[in-house]
Amino acid sequence: MTEPALLLDDVSHTFGGRPALDRLTLAVRPGRVTALIGLNGAGKTTALRALTGRLRPTHGVARILGHDPAGMPADVARRFGHVVDTPLVYPELTVTENLRCAARLHGVARRAAAAAADVAVGRMGLDPWRHTRAGALSTGNRQRLGTAGATLHRPTALILDEPTSALDPQGVVLVRELVRGLADDGAAVLVSSHHLDEVARIADEIVVLHGGRDVGRLEPGGTDLEQRFFAMVLDAGTRTTDTGPAKTDPAGTGSLR
Repeated sequence: MTEPALLLDDVSHTFGGRPALDRLTLAVRPGRVTALIGLNGAGKTTALRALTGRLRPTHGVARILGHDPAGMPADVARRFGHVVDTPLVYPELTVTENLRCAARLHGVARRAAAAAADVAVGRMGLDPWRHTRAGALSTGNRQRLGTAGATLHRPTALILDEPTSALDPQGVVLVRELVRGLADDGAAVLVSSHHLDEVARIADEIVVLHGGRDVGRLEPGGTDLEQRFFAMVLDAGTRTTDTGPAKTDPAGTGSLR
């Protein structure tokens, strides 16, 4: 079996004594799209931060392409792409300048960087704004730009946190095609999202998080996906109350953010 390109192995983390991740194990292999789904506070973003090296988990191991994310060799880092929390863009630079900079940072040769930026502009539908400073972009177009910058070097491992949260329908389709295309070319892709219907279109598997734990898998197909998700979360919350406070959505909104 192919070794995982993205790996969390028995990872736990606490914030102020409160568990955010509870012995989470997650593996994403090349050519696969794995989606993380959960209610508010389920641990999705914490898991992605641990995997990208933005925090050191209290317990367990994170690996990207076989390496500690906090100390990847340069040649390995160039094969990785991610957008976690907010898109990494320079507000004073134009869309094209941002993408050329991203290309260079990912190891693309200077002459090839301009061509890679042009391709990314077209792929993400950013041509009308190619000369616009990033600071003047709408939230949705800034998100498109961040995704374009994280993927223009065709990474072999990719992590995206809520990549379509601010996008219009056209942007959603563009991201869907991009993610699926990268996976079809052999990339391992991990996506956090609260859009069940959207991840069902691109994911090979859906991992449900609740209270920082992996509480099960959902098959992407079927018309009752949302019903199966909430049944799984309800069951996990009920079992949690047997050993401690239930980790459910405190506002009672059922939000998947």
